[in-house]
Amino acid sequence: QLQAYGGGLVQAEGSLRLSCLVSGSIGNIGTMAWYRQALGKERELVASVTSSGTTNYADSVKGRFTITRENGKNTVYLQMNSLKSEDTAVYYCNADVRGRTAFIARNYWGQGTLVTVSS
Repeated sequence: QLQAYGGGLVQAEGSLRLSCLVSGSIGNIGTMAWYRQALGKERELVASVTSSGTTNYADSVKGRFTITRENGKNTVYLQMNSLKSEDTAVYYCNADVRGRTAFIARNYWGQGTLVTVSS
């Protein structure tokens, strides 16, 4: 299971940090990512980080958001700085997880956490 934390209401130019914990009988976690979906729009990739630490960001968040992972805690973070009103969305964590007794990984989604940026 993936459980996301940290959303809320913040003023423009403010900061928030999202966290997502992967729990269960885990053998291995591959790529972890954050997506977001604004009202009336499609879900989009915000940032991702591979198991070796390679990161990828949407152009709209480069230089403002930072994705990190703490493998020992099975957790991925998204530090969001200089927030803009257009960052308002429900943020979802996503991860490729192989169970302890499984041969292949499956892709899982967290439940989403709402980030609202007021201007």
